[in-house]
Formats: sequence, structure tokens, C-alpha cells
Amino acid sequence: QVQLVESGGSLVQAGGSLRLSCAASGRTGSSYAMGWFRQAPGKEREFVATINWSGSVTYYGDSVKGRFDISRDNAKNTVYLQMNSLKPEDTAVYYCAARRSSQGNIYDDHYDYWGQGTQVTVSS
Repeated sequence: QVQLVESGGSLVQAGGSLRLSCAASGRTGSSYAMGWFRQAPGKEREFVATINWSGSVTYYGDSVKGRFDISRDNAKNTVYLQMNSLKPEDTAVYYCAARRSSQGNIYDDHYDYWGQGTQVTVSS
């Protein structure tokens, strides 16, 4: 079992930046790829970014490409999502997820563990 806890969500003005963190605990000795997803009210969960176990391969959803950056520090069992140039449409609950594979994935049903989410609100 792996437990994930997100933090860093907040209210920010459009154009601002935030960094989300996802701390993993439990059986973190295995190779897990990580992902970030988000869900806005009334909308389906959306893929944001994924990173492989080593951190050498990343992939982003089209709506955040060039503005967001995913990274990880395996020594700290933590994954980060740096969000820049935030827009009101980025407002959502952001979820961290872990996948029992060394390779990342863009589909939420390919992930095995989920955090409780952290709210990001971008005001115009």
C-alpha cells in the first residue's frame, strides 16, 4: 500500500504561480510512476502530467504544456507540480496518483493509488 498526501493548493491570481507537492508513504521502495490529474466542478477528471520512476521522462496534457512542470525527488518520496502562468480555467481539485509501474501514463484508470486532492483556485 502507498499513501499519498497532496499539499500546496491555494487561491492565486491569474498569471501567478503555485507549487503542489505530493508526499508518498508506505511501500515506496517499489518503482512507481506518478501522475497529476485535476477535476473541476461538473467536469470529468483531466490528465495534467506524468513522470516515470527515474524522473527522466515526463508528459503533459495539452492545456498545461509549457506552463506546468512535473518533477520528483525519490530520496524524499515526493512529487512536485510547478504551475506557472495560471489561468482561471486551471481552477480545480488536483490529485496525485501512483502507478505500479516504472512508466508514466495519461489514463487515470491505470493508476493504483490516489491522494485526497488539494484545491487550486485561480481568480481573474
